[in-house]
Amino acid sequence: MSALEPVTLTTLLVANRGEIACRVMRTAKAMGLTTVAVHSEVDRDARHAREADICVDLGGSKAADSYLLVDKLIAAAVSSGAQAIHPGYGFLSENAAFARAIEAAGLIFLGPPASAIDAMGSKSAAKSLMEKAGVPLVPGYHGEAQDAQTFRDAAARIGYPVLLKATAGGGGKGMKVVERDADLAEALASAQREAQSSFGDSRMLVEKYVLKPRHVEIQVFADQHGNCLYLNERDCSIQRRHQKVVEEAPAPGLSPELRKAMGESAVCAAQAIGYVGAGTVEFLLDARGEFFFMEMNTRLQVEHPVTEAITGLDLVAWQIRVAQGEPLPMTQAEVPLKGHAIEVRLYAEDPANDFLPATGTLSVYRESAQGPGRRVDSGVAQGDEVSPFYDPMLGKLIAWGEDREQARLRLLAMLDEFAVGGVRTNLTFLRRIIAHPAFASAELDTDFIPRYQAQLLPAPKGLPVEFWHAAAEAFRQSTPLRVRDDDPHSPWASLSGLRLGLPSEVDVHLSCAGETQHVKLRTLEAANITLNGEHLSVEHNGVRRQHQVIRHGDTLYLQWQGELHAVSQVDALALVAASNHPQAGLTAPMNGSIVRVLVEVGQRVEAGTQLVVLEAMKMEHSVRAAHDGTVGALYCVEGEMVSEGTVLVSLEATEA
Repeated sequence: MSALEPVTLTTLLVANRGEIACRVMRTAKAMGLTTVAVHSEVDRDARHAREADICVDLGGSKAADSYLLVDKLIAAAVSSGAQAIHPGYGFLSENAAFARAIEAAGLIFLGPPASAIDAMGSKSAAKSLMEKAGVPLVPGYHGEAQDAQTFRDAAARIGYPVLLKATAGGGGKGMKVVERDADLAEALASAQREAQSSFGDSRMLVEKYVLKPRHVEIQVFADQHGNCLYLNERDCSIQRRHQKVVEEAPAPGLSPELRKAMGESAVCAAQAIGYVGAGTVEFLLDARGEFFFMEMNTRLQVEHPVTEAITGLDLVAWQIRVAQGEPLPMTQAEVPLKGHAIEVRLYAEDPANDFLPATGTLSVYRESAQGPGRRVDSGVAQGDEVSPFYDPMLGKLIAWGEDREQARLRLLAMLDEFAVGGVRTNLTFLRRIIAHPAFASAELDTDFIPRYQAQLLPAPKGLPVEFWHAAAEAFRQSTPLRVRDDDPHSPWASLSGLRLGLPSEVDVHLSCAGETQHVKLRTLEAANITLNGEHLSVEHNGVRRQHQVIRHGDTLYLQWQGELHAVSQVDALALVAASNHPQAGLTAPMNGSIVRVLVEVGQRVEAGTQLVVLEAMKMEHSVRAAHDGTVGALYCVEGEMVSEGTVLVSLEATEA
């Protein structure tokens, strides 16, 4: 946003999708603006497209064929009458060429000037700039040479472990931790491909991987009149795959003096590059209270709602007003800081399977009730399809409280109310984090998840017999059992399990989470289990508990001990037949695109060898040999789209 005469916006195009597009449009509509959504071919019926006043079809499926096409986005703005474009986050939000193209088209970019993106959008350039300004940096290499030997030399100089990072990146894309020299070349090549796919820029940097740091970031905001301030800080230490999972504000244990020092450093960094709009300066904070500059994100952050919660401000509204030439509405001394807020990111992924992205139809999607201190920002609704082409985040749950513990307990209650079925999610994993004693005690650093992995990702246990009986009874009470209507009083009119002279008994075969169970339901035993709407009351040893039950076609979703389980009835004979025809071969762990086939038929490989590389939701995933063997057949080619469970490679074991 360059300094301009005051303007009045009436129509805003959001060059993004999902949760952030919905969130931006919500504020825009509240300010009386007409909203324009863009969508790919597969997103035609997505929620952000449904909620917009005007929709423009970009075509294509992958981001590179839709949301990353600058010319199509600008043409969409012109054809829809939009005067301004909000980039959201990800995609082109930190792309200087996009900002320049918008300005050249006579439109307004709701982001910083292109020069600021150039200065800070590249991690390498930003580190060089901060180094000249005397800001402490983590040791590393962020030069122009991009060959493998340069990175190998740099890693040897600073010492392993090291972190490879895309210079134009964010959101964990194009980031790899490398523990030893032997793994560097493969990790570098993979990170470069991810960076190219996500940001159209494969350049990398490498830095020392600092052990047990906290990730603390400062929200800054600047207007076109030279004013800049910081809106407190956020702690984003709890991460998986270098992507944030839990964020909170303010950072627990941060003294007012340290907050002021970090905030003023962040403002100096923004002012040094003529920054305008919302931005975030990210630091690593060690146990001694020393902070090191990591990067600046020249855009609105995913976690901005926690800042809004503790300040009472709407940062998107500020973006729109600053774009219209208005000055910031307050001074640094007037910035509020009230209470505490915690946010978790809800992803379509499988935590038990290395957090692989999940795809499919959201057959059940029930959000927590919103109200004072409770907020849900989401980009999906029940019945929507989660595709393999984009980031797997479904939405965010944000809780505010007068203090941190109130916010934590409120968030736990929200997680208990939330229900998602049809697609695997990290919902239970999030609850375990927020309920963990170490989190309750604010013992935070970036190694939190690996340190407590045994508690956060426990080995699966068999479901108790009480669960199976409750599920079977819920099926029985929610299923019409009548088989004839001509004589409703006949004992043969329903499948009630009538046995003359004996208690009624019904056999039910159930399947859940890979387990199958045969349950015999007897009328007398069922008296302690009662279904009323979507609430199942189960009484055991004089204690009655309520469980949420959602019936969707032939699948019954039963909430049990904090987790929503999908239960289905199975045909016992069909189950036996299927077990006699096992599927052989290495299969696709999710829906995705084959980016590399690394072996040939007849090739001998060792256990752990990369066979195929699959790309899904802008991340690469390797299919590796489970044992020594010989490649018997290949069932995929590079560029092909495959579905989860598709056999990709057959591997014949090497005989002893």
